[in-house]
Amino acid sequence: MFNRRLYFVIPDEAQAMQVVNDIEAKGVNHQHMHAIAGKGTALTRLPPATERQRRDAGWRLERIAWTGDLTLFFLGLVGLIASLVWASPAGSLLSFVLMALTLVAGALFALRVPDTHLDEFRGALSHSEILLMVDVPRQRVAEIEELVRRRHPEATPGGTGWTIEALHI
Repeated sequence: MFNRRLYFVIPDEAQAMQVVNDIEAKGVNHQHMHAIAGKGTALTRLPPATERQRRDAGWRLERIAWTGDLTLFFLGLVGLIASLVWASPAGSLLSFVLMALTLVAGALFALRVPDTHLDEFRGALSHSEILLMVDVPRQRVAEIEELVRRRHPEATPGGTGWTIEALHI
């Protein structure tokens, strides 16, 4: 369900094609690779990113989830204060459980979900470089990063994010 998205900044399309070919040789399907061209650069042979990927829909989804988590936490806090004022043990317990669940969910999200987004690459893209995004299962991250590092020193690793294949983000 959740894959990891690896980001690589590559100087030009010819070198990016070599990276894509090597990754495909390792069994990563062409449809799991997406490229965004820098300013003034046209992609002719690389798999282009979808509009959702270009707009970084994952970042928006993260913001919605984070805002919802914080909202639920503060609603639980208000409920806890109200239930203490009205001496309602059941309300206090329910509010406390809600607050604990949102705290744990927020901590897991903040500490365990990789967080790299397109804004981090605006500088490279403004210099006509190419951003290659490769979606792989979590257990293949180290293998693909090592392949690119070893065979393509011109490719700069840019971090790891997450993606949901079913949503095309």
